[in-house]
Amino acid sequence: MRISKFNTSLASENQWFPLPNMVSVNQHFDDTCLSDPVGTLLDELKKPDVLRQLYKIQEGDTIAIGCGSRGISNSVPLLRSLVSFLKQKGALPFLFPAMGSHGGSSEIGQREILEGYGITENNIGAPLQCSMETVPIGLTEDGRQTYLDKHAYEANHIIAINRIKAHTAFQGPYESGILKMLVIGMGKAKGAQTVHEQGFDAMADNIQIFGKTILNKAPILLGIGLLENAYEHTSHIAVLPPTKILEEEPKLLKIAKSQMGRINFPACDVLIVDRLGKDISGEGMDPNVTGRFPTELCKPTFSAQKLAVLDITQNSHGNCYGVGLADITTQDMIDHSDLQSMYINAITNTVLHGVKIPLMCKSHMEAIQTAIATCVGIDKKNPKIIRIANTRDLSTLMISEAMLHEAETNVNITITTKPEPLQFTERGNLF
Repeated sequence: MRISKFNTSLASENQWFPLPNMVSVNQHFDDTCLSDPVGTLLDELKKPDVLRQLYKIQEGDTIAIGCGSRGISNSVPLLRSLVSFLKQKGALPFLFPAMGSHGGSSEIGQREILEGYGITENNIGAPLQCSMETVPIGLTEDGRQTYLDKHAYEANHIIAINRIKAHTAFQGPYESGILKMLVIGMGKAKGAQTVHEQGFDAMADNIQIFGKTILNKAPILLGIGLLENAYEHTSHIAVLPPTKILEEEPKLLKIAKSQMGRINFPACDVLIVDRLGKDISGEGMDPNVTGRFPTELCKPTFSAQKLAVLDITQNSHGNCYGVGLADITTQDMIDHSDLQSMYINAITNTVLHGVKIPLMCKSHMEAIQTAIATCVGIDKKNPKIIRIANTRDLSTLMISEAMLHEAETNVNITITTKPEPLQFTERGNLF
């Protein structure tokens, strides 16, 4: 999709400064992780309170396993092992997308997202049933209708398996995780819209209100919470019976937040994000990393005067939600985007700030130069620049020479290269 853009090169031809040399650095985080995630899952399934739930499975029972729209470490082997375990119990498990309105709010789009992660019948050993159809399952305590995926509700049992992590637009005891998947993911577009109607100000309360209704009305067998460290390695797995989800998930969220990856600097002049994507974060770029939140409900720990995002991941399937949190982007970014998919996402969650199109530049070089030129009160000949691949892969990043002293005195940073200029193609894009 091509949108006419202002020629920033002509407008600012006398404002460009030479780009600074950059160095690569390694960031150090807690690397605690599971040596055998599959073995840990199988051990969790043998816990006494979990076994009591599993005794409910009868020969031939169908079990719906909800799968989300985010890339999760070890998702394929964990799902494959879970399916195999359930088949040994005589059950007939199947997979279904539990991702609200993602994938353009379509059956095909949601199937493509899961297949992009390798979640297919051949890889997992269970059929994938995709539908946007929901059924009303009961009223919340304050009288609002609750919706659930039709295939899931008609199954004998439901399992939710999801990563537990900090949300990108609100804070509360339940953010991204098991309960949110039950409420918004399994509610498909209709359920997600219902929960978002009161905005993110009420989201922390609504996740609990609708979640309690689903736990009481739907045949939830288990919730499986996955935690990852900053290196995207599985660090913890908890299998919870439905009676334990409300109690245990907040504890797991606290652990997840303590293990989050972050930029180990307080601020910079320009933050460059090579790619955003729905497979990276619900906001495309995790605001917990960039400091750019779509609402005022969260407090940033990092700030950049200008943020430039250069392109989109392939697994985002064109959904560039979150691009509006940047100040500058590129024509390539927009050309690779499916605005309709992004707009459906925004209409569902009611927050439009994240889908505004920033100033567009013709190349990566021009985007970086524009970011520097529009900063105020900085040394433009020695700008403080940080470049990251995306907001999920934070073990390695690049910083400009002006930040070397900060890096040298930071125990969580190791400098790995000498200062070198950024390398660009003939088109002005970064290698």
